Amino acid sequence: MRFLATFICLLVVCSAQAQGPAKVEIKQQNDQWTLLKNGEPYYVNGAGGHVRMDVVVECGGNTIRTWGLDNAKQILDEAHSHGLMVMLGLWMAHERHGFDYSDEWAVEDQVIGFTQAVKELKDHPALLLWGVGNEVDLFYSDLNVWTATERIAAMIHEVDPNHPTCAVTAGIDVAEIQLIQSMAPSVDILGINTYGGIDGLSTQIDLYGWTKPYLVTEWGPTGHWEVAKTSWGAPIEESSTEKATAYHNRYLQGIAADKEQCMGSFVFHWGQKQETTPTWYGVFLESGEKTQAIDVLHTVWSGKEPSTKAPEISVYKINGSTKEDGPKLAGGQKVKVELEYSDADNDVTAVDWELLPESTDIKAGGDVEERPDAIAGAVTYSMTSGAATLDVPAVSGPYRLFVYVRDKDGKVATSNIPFWVD
Repeated sequence: MRFLATFICLLVVCSAQAQGPAKVEIKQQNDQWTLLKNGEPYYVNGAGGHVRMDVVVECGGNTIRTWGLDNAKQILDEAHSHGLMVMLGLWMAHERHGFDYSDEWAVEDQVIGFTQAVKELKDHPALLLWGVGNEVDLFYSDLNVWTATERIAAMIHEVDPNHPTCAVTAGIDVAEIQLIQSMAPSVDILGINTYGGIDGLSTQIDLYGWTKPYLVTEWGPTGHWEVAKTSWGAPIEESSTEKATAYHNRYLQGIAADKEQCMGSFVFHWGQKQETTPTWYGVFLESGEKTQAIDVLHTVWSGKEPSTKAPEISVYKINGSTKEDGPKLAGGQKVKVELEYSDADNDVTAVDWELLPESTDIKAGGDVEERPDAIAGAVTYSMTSGAATLDVPAVSGPYRLFVYVRDKDGKVATSNIPFWVD
């Protein structure tokens, strides 16, 4: 078996080398921008991340996105084996992490490194386009970053005539649009990371004067900086059921509705990560189960309903209070927890609970965060009766109680309630 697997991998690699690069172009006709792959229209239904490529294909997706060059050749090979294309990221250093874009030597060194990578990877048949940086505009002040972006994009055009360039920003504003258009004209596509603001994106594109095509390079649930907060400042996370509705509406109304300039999108996050909570952005759990967001993506990408569906949560309360109420509880007491859920497939196998202290390791821009340690044995629950009781911690402070409704098909519904202990 090991020999067979090695042989198959060699066949994939040899096929990739023999096939040669895809010719990817951008065309405008009758005020409509189109991405062409080998002369054929190519609309990006993409996943932001490179895990579970088999599920991308099952859902009808056609592209994945990376943010940097780590394991780039391996990722390209795997994507090619699944028939997927890749937006390959060139991770430009950030001013907020200490990089100085007025340091000509540091900028030149970055360009030299990227030039070598482009030369090595430009002919891979899974390469769709180059992602030049990601959110270098977050908390920045040095406008030289756009000059550096232009140097990288211009280098790509010189070295690799087959693949467009895409500069990725954290949202958009009118000044930034004008800066990119004037200082980085070699950028072919604007990549926009946006969450709650996606509904008015096409209007902003027109209003701010962006004249080229764009991709929504990150989108998904409402961001933790955009939601309502409890009285003590904890952001209130949507349940997986509420997120599924948001994914559906944002794809149809905020992405697919713009037929003129939007050439597709990358949903975030195709995987799992700790960012404010362990469930906020990932379409999978740490344990690998699929949330309802994947059901939605299957529907909007493929035009077909998935064969099985994730459970849905309709009611979740602690001591009679919802997450919007921001319950405050006395330490050391026992309180009632209410949960109501539904499952179209009638195959729920487990309801699990997890109590976490509120995370104090909150970063910006997706930087790595530490997951809080769970408090074991906090909830007593009976699936037969549906009765649940929370032992409120004795230590004062903010907490979150998570619930996970799991079914036999590896799908899950999640929700959490932030609460305060006096």
